[in-house]
Amino acid sequence: MTRTELLLTGARLADGTGSPLRPADVLVRDDRIAAVEPPGTFPADLPRRDLTGLVLAPGFIDVHSHADNAPLLPYDDTTKIHQGVTTEVVGNCGFSLAPRSHQHHDTLAGHLQRLFPSLEITWTGFHELFAATDAAGYVTNHCPLVGHGTLRIAATGMTDAAPDDDARRAMRAALEEGMTAGAFGLSSGLIYPPATFATTDELIDLATVLGGHGRYVTHVRDEGDRLLDSIGEALRIGAVAGQTHVSHLKVTGTRNWGSLRAALDELDRARQRGQQVHQDVYPYTASSTTLTAVLPAHHLTGSTDEVLTRLTDPAVRDEIAAAIADTTRWDRILLAGTASHRHEGRTLAEIADDTGSDPVDALIDVLVSERLRATMIHFSMHEDDLALALADPHTTIGSDGLPPGTGGTPHPRLTGTFPRVLGRWTRDRGVLTLPEAVHRMTGLPAQVFDVPDRGLIAPGKVADLVAFDPATVRDRGDYQDPMQQPEGITWVCLGGRTVVDDGRYVGSRSGTRLTPRS
Repeated sequence: MTRTELLLTGARLADGTGSPLRPADVLVRDDRIAAVEPPGTFPADLPRRDLTGLVLAPGFIDVHSHADNAPLLPYDDTTKIHQGVTTEVVGNCGFSLAPRSHQHHDTLAGHLQRLFPSLEITWTGFHELFAATDAAGYVTNHCPLVGHGTLRIAATGMTDAAPDDDARRAMRAALEEGMTAGAFGLSSGLIYPPATFATTDELIDLATVLGGHGRYVTHVRDEGDRLLDSIGEALRIGAVAGQTHVSHLKVTGTRNWGSLRAALDELDRARQRGQQVHQDVYPYTASSTTLTAVLPAHHLTGSTDEVLTRLTDPAVRDEIAAAIADTTRWDRILLAGTASHRHEGRTLAEIADDTGSDPVDALIDVLVSERLRATMIHFSMHEDDLALALADPHTTIGSDGLPPGTGGTPHPRLTGTFPRVLGRWTRDRGVLTLPEAVHRMTGLPAQVFDVPDRGLIAPGKVADLVAFDPATVRDRGDYQDPMQQPEGITWVCLGGRTVVDDGRYVGSRSGTRLTPRS
């Protein structure tokens, strides 16, 4: 069999370990890195690519993605590959696309449509789901998680009732099937129904399936007033699972700004006790999620039709208003996407003013008219807390971008997360050094999530690589015009194959679904 070789010359190497940049030539042979040597070591007649002026790094690993549906789209989703991302951890926040039970099929479909574009769910378990996505192909490598919210819907539907023994057995069996199929761990999203109704004991019961050597990845129960309590709960569950990973660590609400140091100290105390604990962060002060998250969770039980009927009841509207009207900043909630694409790019305060309605009524009217299919951007964080989280040595980087294919004006983190870390937070603000920033995107997440043969530039590793210009790399999208390709990401290689050349996507679906090393 003929071997293909390519020598990468002229770049400064950020090898993923956090070590200082150094000049080096890298020999790629087929899909692997064959050698890394000082410049001028290799024969002059080798095919080569000149990367002078650029930094060569391992392909970035997005540890918090919601692109589970990307393989099922009729087009290639390039939002991540253009950022230099070659691997994505999907299935976060308790949202995975399996398992599905026949009894609660419609409930799951309605639940997923609040976040994902319409999907034809033909599979039942993870083996069938992965067979479908494997057949479709991947633009980037995927590392899937099993979502607790989806497990719970398959077993009990959208209810606030505690699962009985039979339902718990079904959830454990479905999680075990997912892990056998190749999942990387269990995720939860404890602000979203029905997961918000789960007790700590329910989650610990599921964590036992991981046998003390798995990972629990969690959107904690409260990121505001009760953040420390929520981290404590996550640590108790993660101690049973094996590892704890806190998703998009942040502190929300103006009265809580400045309290992130206490959260980081709590995580450090757990490490001192011997727990394996990490977190991820996205480099923006606005979050993004489903618009239904504004409502008290108990109003979201049942089917979509049942929820919509409830929301049209004047008494229920009064109850919702009493619960949220005085504590919600309507000018800080921006509509990102709706099923009809109405109201996108406008705040709920603006919609209320234009329609002459109360903001709570404007919120509910949007949800009802869009059949709950609406997402939002919420401006709720402070840059000082974000800088503190980014600086912590246990922080990895995740985009938390909403699923591709929904259109609208999604959060710009979908297209700009990794260049923003390299540009704004590394080059411009100096919160991270360049080698450290690359380490947080490559070697560290590969270690935390057990990503096989990736995350470092070293002989024997898979040739997932990115070359970028450290002087110009930056995100370009903003909250009104988010779908802008970033600058400075010049070349991306996936498994030895060029997929981005001179900033242009030239690849096919060259990624694969990965399975954990252990």
